[in-house]
Amino acid sequence: MKFSFALGAIVAASGLSVGASADLVGVVGGQTNVLLDFELISSVTDLELTGVSDGVIIPGNLGSDSVAFAITSPYAETGATTFQYDTMDFFGSFLGTIGHRGTLTFNDAVTIGNFEIGFDPSLGAFTVSDTYSSLGALFEVGITDASPLAETFDVMGDLLMTENFAMILLDLGLASSDLTGADVGDAWVQGLNQAVPTPGALALGCVAMLGSRRRRRS
Repeated sequence: MKFSFALGAIVAASGLSVGASADLVGVVGGQTNVLLDFELISSVTDLELTGVSDGVIIPGNLGSDSVAFAITSPYAETGATTFQYDTMDFFGSFLGTIGHRGTLTFNDAVTIGNFEIGFDPSLGAFTVSDTYSSLGALFEVGITDASPLAETFDVMGDLLMTENFAMILLDLGLASSDLTGADVGDAWVQGLNQAVPTPGALALGCVAMLGSRRRRRS
């Protein structure tokens, strides 16, 4: 699996070991930066960016032409971020998704956004999915560099068009050829982490809280 070998080499180079155990950490904030190659996109499709929603960060951290989306809090009522992992066993432990706020509008008609990044087992890769218009996975993230550390989750990669998005563009008449796999930009996830309490710690916390309540009542 291309993704596994590439990210596995990156994780190994960073000194992280697979099989050891450490406390879980969860992504709780940060931002994802996107730099789309609009020159390429306009040359092969009829897509034109015509607007962004409030809350989209301009410019992002990938240059003056990039945009960024804030990572949603795990405590948000909708689109909450649930991504977590064991820093000593990233491959054996990561789960959940990274949620975002913010939308992009193309041709004054097609709006996508509130993006969700998660691992798609069928593709063997992370994907970026649109949850605003429920169009599904739009891009596969071809990871070029990754540092899943204790305090930060830092990932960079190429945005590759999924078969799903390529077929949507064909169906809408916005593309004249199948663009599956086309490299249309770059993404940079800069996540901030916090420790995820273990079940044992949660249980002890509940016992302590109950004990405190009983003492106050007596």
